[in-house]
Formats: sequence, structure tokens, C-alpha cells
Amino acid sequence: MRCPFCEAEETKVIDSRLAGDGFLVRRRRECISCNERFTTFESAELVMPRIVKQDGSREQFVEEKLRAGMMRALEKRPVDSETVEAVIGRIKQRAQASGERDIPSRFLGEWVLDELRGLDEVAYVRFASVYLSFQDIDAFRREIARLEGARQPKSVPDNNK
Repeated sequence: MRCPFCEAEETKVIDSRLAGDGFLVRRRRECISCNERFTTFESAELVMPRIVKQDGSREQFVEEKLRAGMMRALEKRPVDSETVEAVIGRIKQRAQASGERDIPSRFLGEWVLDELRGLDEVAYVRFASVYLSFQDIDAFRREIARLEGARQPKSVPDNNK
């Protein structure tokens, strides 16, 4: 590691600790030449699969685009940012766990819908309206009916009659 003060190449680690919920290593370093101390952070670099769009084009996975889409759907909804970050983490983990170099954008959209369905029904319908390209009010009605149907407990036959 090059010293940020004198640019010498020789530094030594004087302390290491876990940071960022165990996903980062914080290291205190000291330059051998100028004796200045500085902190570095080390994290695993995981390669995300590329996203294959509907038109066949490929683009890098951009976490900020995912976050922005979810935040638009969750606008003015009672969901805290920690929950949103946890959802984003699960979606990223799912993409990485697929083991594929490329994943279709529809998979990503379906994963977001799955997460939003359990998180906030209004946000789910908002996201679905864009993702599924609702063309009219009937499309909203059908999706809301489907959502309500999934919520209804299955009726249990009454054997006492």
C-alpha cells in the first residue's frame, strides 16, 4: 500500500478490525519512511452479473438504478432505509448466487416484485404498474384482485356440521 503522504511503497499494518457488519476490514497503517499513520478499508470485490435488457442489450448491474426504482415505488410509504438496504442486499446476493454471467432484466424485476409484495402492497402495485406496463385501470384492478386473493386465508372445511 502506497503512503498517501510521501508516496513511499513500504507501509506496515499496526491494527486490523472488522467494520461494516463484518463485510469490511479496517486497517491502521504506518509508513516506514515518514512514520505517518492512515486508515484503509478492505472489502471483497464481487462481480455482479450483467443485466440483459428486453431488447437484448447488456449493461452492468447498477445498484443505484435498483435503489432509485425501489425508492420511487416506496415514496411516502412507511418503510425505513435500513429495510430497503436489506432488500437490495438480498437481491444482489440472489444475482450473485445465480452463478450466471448475464441475467435477464425480467428476473431482476420479478425479484423486486417478490420483495415488495411482502414489504408494502402499495409499493408493490406502483412498481408492478411500471414493470408490467399496465395499460389501463383494469390492469390495476386485476393485479389488486390477485394480490388480495393471495392474502385471503384458505377456507378450512367445517367438520362439525
